[in-house]
Amino acid sequence: MKKIIFILIPFIFWGCKRDFNSVIDTQPVNFQVTKINTVDSFTYQTSDSLMTLSIGFNSSQDINSVYANVFDSDMNQINLSPIILYDNGNIQDNSDTVKSDGIYSNKFPLSHYYPKGNYQIQFFVTDILNNNSLAAYHSFAFDNGQTNVAPVLSNLTMPDSTSFGKSFTFTVKAEDQNGLSDITSVYYQLYRPDGTLVVNSQGISEFPLSDNGDTGVTGDVTAHDGIFTNMLTIPSGQQTGTWKFVFQAKDRGGLLSNTISHNLVVK
Repeated sequence: MKKIIFILIPFIFWGCKRDFNSVIDTQPVNFQVTKINTVDSFTYQTSDSLMTLSIGFNSSQDINSVYANVFDSDMNQINLSPIILYDNGNIQDNSDTVKSDGIYSNKFPLSHYYPKGNYQIQFFVTDILNNNSLAAYHSFAFDNGQTNVAPVLSNLTMPDSTSFGKSFTFTVKAEDQNGLSDITSVYYQLYRPDGTLVVNSQGISEFPLSDNGDTGVTGDVTAHDGIFTNMLTIPSGQQTGTWKFVFQAKDRGGLLSNTISHNLVVK
């Protein structure tokens, strides 16, 4: 497995220094970030690759606990619960080398199912007054080790005809060998009976389908099942005849799927 080199990047991160003077505790709560030990880039190797998260403080006297959260390129948190960092000297379990030296560490597995992109680690401190604060953050590039493969569309479900002012729902299945999270958009383009492309007032001609489970708004029944849905009503005053829908998907690497075309007769 490739050796991971920890890089110390001072002064990019702000210190967390907070003073409290109250009847609850007259002692000041005072700590500053002195170091962040992590990497600028991380490549998945075999099995779930472990990345070490580590942050150091000038003093741990006023620190109750330290934890971190990891976010993908869409700022979705990928850890289900906070990653507790330890200053216990347990290098095997937590990658912490020296006990009680003010440096808090732990390991976190990065899966090849996570999408490629720029990730962010956010470090938090809970102080002795039980206040939570963001102490520092660090961004790194994640490579899931997969060869990028274009998404695939299939199983379009759509009526063959409709009437003006009548709402109808259509769905298409999207798959990607790099994982569903690699798909950035599933959309359709719409052509009038005279062959002209429909472009809205914002200049958009690619209209999105959703996989969000919002039945009332998008008509999608189940979130994140790979079935992308939209509801549409063609208003009166538009052209009668055969309207052409062209469906396609795009992934994070910019690769495009196959297209699926469908004709809808509007009466």
